[in-house]
Order: sequence, then C-alpha cells, then structure tokens
Amino acid sequence: MTRPASGIVHLGLGAFFRAFGCVYVADAMAASGGDCGIVGVSLRSPATRDALRSHDWSYASVTLAPEGEDIREINVLNDVLVAPEDPGQVLAAMADPAIKIVSLTVTEKGYCHNPASGALNLDHPDIQADLINPLPVSAPGFLVRALQMRRAAGHPPFTVLSCDNLPDNGKLLRAVVLDLARQIDPDLADWVAEQGRFPSTMVDRITPATTQADVDRIAERTGKPGGAPVLHEPFSQWAIEDDFVNGARPDLAAAGAEMVADVSAHEQMKLRMLNGTHSALAYTGYLAGHDTIAATVADPVFAAFVHRLWAEIMPAVTPPDGVDLNAYADALFARYANPAIQHRTWQIAMDGSQKLPQRLLGTIADNISAGRSVEALSLGVAAWMRYVSGVDEAGQVIDVRDPMAAHLFDISTAQDGVEDKVAALLSVAEVFPTELATQLRTPVTEAAWRLWTLGARKALEEHNG
Repeated sequence: MTRPASGIVHLGLGAFFRAFGCVYVADAMAASGGDCGIVGVSLRSPATRDALRSHDWSYASVTLAPEGEDIREINVLNDVLVAPEDPGQVLAAMADPAIKIVSLTVTEKGYCHNPASGALNLDHPDIQADLINPLPVSAPGFLVRALQMRRAAGHPPFTVLSCDNLPDNGKLLRAVVLDLARQIDPDLADWVAEQGRFPSTMVDRITPATTQADVDRIAERTGKPGGAPVLHEPFSQWAIEDDFVNGARPDLAAAGAEMVADVSAHEQMKLRMLNGTHSALAYTGYLAGHDTIAATVADPVFAAFVHRLWAEIMPAVTPPDGVDLNAYADALFARYANPAIQHRTWQIAMDGSQKLPQRLLGTIADNISAGRSVEALSLGVAAWMRYVSGVDEAGQVIDVRDPMAAHLFDISTAQDGVEDKVAALLSVAEVFPTELATQLRTPVTEAAWRLWTLGARKALEEHNG
C-alpha cells in the first residue's frame, strides 16, 4: 500500500487520537490530497507501537452505535516511535522540515504545569531533567528541543496543535513552551514567540478503553488477529483556530472540522457541560458501584443529578453562535446513555487533580461570583474528595490513578473528621486557588457530610429532592 509522505508528528499516540485525529486527517487527504501522513510517538510504553507494527501501522476504527458496530480500516500512520527507547530519533523526526504540524494528546498531566495557575512547574522531575539534558523526557521538552533544532538549521517552526481537554489549550501550551525555552535559551523563546503558532482546539468524541475481548471480537470479524483497534461513539466534533505556520495544514474542513477564528466558546461549552458532568458522574457513579457512564445515567437518581448539574452549569456558559444549550444537553444525555459505549467510570476518574480546575472549578468560581447555586457542583467536588481518600463505600481499596494520588491519600487519611478532610484537601494549592478554596469550604463540607454519611446514591437522591 502506498501511503502519503509524513507531514505530522503526533505526541501521545493513544486510543483517542487514533479514533479522532487520525480519522479526520485520513478524510482530509481523501477529499483534497496532500502529504499529511502521521508519525506517531509513544512517550512511555512500546505496547501501541508493537501492536500496530504487526499490522503495518494500520488499525480498525470501530464506531459503536446502538444499532451495531461499523468497522473501518485507517491507514494514515507511517511509523510509530517510542521516545524512551530513542529520544534522538523522535527529535530528528520533529526537526524534519517536511513536518508541518506537531500535535499532542498527552492528557492534562503531560503539560507539566500547575493546574491551578497554568504556569510551567519548574520543579516537575521531567522538567528538571529536560533543563539539563538535550535528550528530553517531557512533551514540552521534546517541543522545545525540536524547535531549537529547526531554528539552528534555518527551518521555520512547526505548528503546535494541542488536542487535549484543557481550556485555551493552545495558549496554555504556548506559555509552557515559552517558559521552558526561556530557561534554556531566551533567544529561542523570542523566535518561537514571533514565528511559532499554537492554535487552540476543541475535541469531542467519547472513546472507551479497548479491552482484550474487543480485540478478539474485532479480529474475528476482520480476519486480522491482534493489532490495536480503537472504539468510539458515532459523534465527533473538532473546532480548530485556523492559525498555522505558513497556512500549512490538511484540508480539515473537508473532513468536517470547524475552522474558526476563536475556539473559546466551543471549548468552554464542551469542557463545562460534557467534561464537567462526565467527571461528576464518574466519581459519584463509581462510589455507588456503577461501572460505566451508560449504567450510571440509566439509574434515575443519577439521571436527575446530571440534569441538576447542567442547570447550574449552563448559566456559566456562553454558547457558540447558533447553539442551543438545552438541546446540546439533551444530545449529551443521549450520548451518555448509548448502551454500546462502555465508557468506564474508573477511566474518566483518572487524573482528577489535573482535571478538576478546568472541568468543575471554573464554573463554580463563575457561579459564586454571580451569586448562583453551586450545590450540585459541590457534590461533584466532594465525590472526588471521597474517591481520593482511597477507600470506597464498601471499605475496599480504590486504585486511584492520579499523579498526586499518594499525596492526596496522605492528606485525607491524616484527618479524622469529614470537615477536616475537606479543609485539608481544599488547601492543596495545585488544585484549588486560595480564594476559591475559602469560598468552597461550606458547600463542599455540607456535600461531603452527605456523601460520607449516606453514600453517593442516597446523597444524590436527597439532593435531588
């Protein structure tokens, strides 16, 4: 099979980007041509590379609709590199002038920033390593060192395209890259600031984790054993600020992406209405024993809870032109309830310390400032606190996946009473700005009392009235 030449390097080649960005790029080239093949980079593990290599980098993209599955083969990948095995090879790929875009899905924690302030965390061990070693470890380190190589060779910078669920993700990534570049070479930082481009984006497609049972079932249907299939819902939306170095990009509009001047309205709506409720449902649903979001919203107590959340969230959202927020909420509920999407609550619950500020706390701060209710939102925050305490309602140990898990567990278990636990967790400055922590003390403590005393389901039932 003849594939187009590579024009994109993608850092963090997980299931989401293969179910989302790769599909858009494949559709863009099918519509308008162009050399926009993708070199994927795994920043941690060789597992994805090894699974894809056995299929010559192709994989099955599986749409999970209520009426059944639809399988499509995606052939946009040209190679997959594993950064810890050979970081120099990754830098060489990024420094190649044929590469016009370096995109990222590294999750919130991959930005090595302080979630409460957005600033680069210079004390992060990966950043400490990248300040002294030209072969980087972190995603910001790879970006800065590759841009340094491009500048030294007289090549223009690549466009840096964040595809992570962060508010103003392009602006945040630009600030993180410039902070690190200034520590390494102030002249490099000036060059990137002047010539680089960091468009913000809004990405939306629910992508549950692929299980071995999924791999086996898809292999039986396609006749191709193994591989690295990805599963996703039918819905997909990508809004992108149309600001690329020299205008070089695939024809993403032909693939259905929305090319806009400012993505902030799309981003705020999605982060607050989808991601915010997803997180609140994940923590409360997990505590109540629900394995998936579909099972959670099938419970009428949780269905009522998510609608109460939207009632608090929507006044703090400015919709994109032509969007009805009530209709958007109805569509979200239908997506959550899709029985074919087994999106596990534990998967969404991961990395909450990094997610809470943009998913819930921004809405809460706006509502408090405007004198609006935060009662349901406070239950979401309290449920996160109950979750990171490390023990569920049945007394079983929770496998908390979070970069601050050990620290949060120690803080919580050091306190005996619920009020003291809440106060201690609100004092974690990496998550809660000081003023907001003070404002949250009363509503979150009240919510936490109900959760610890009644359990998640009964606490929500009481809250719903």
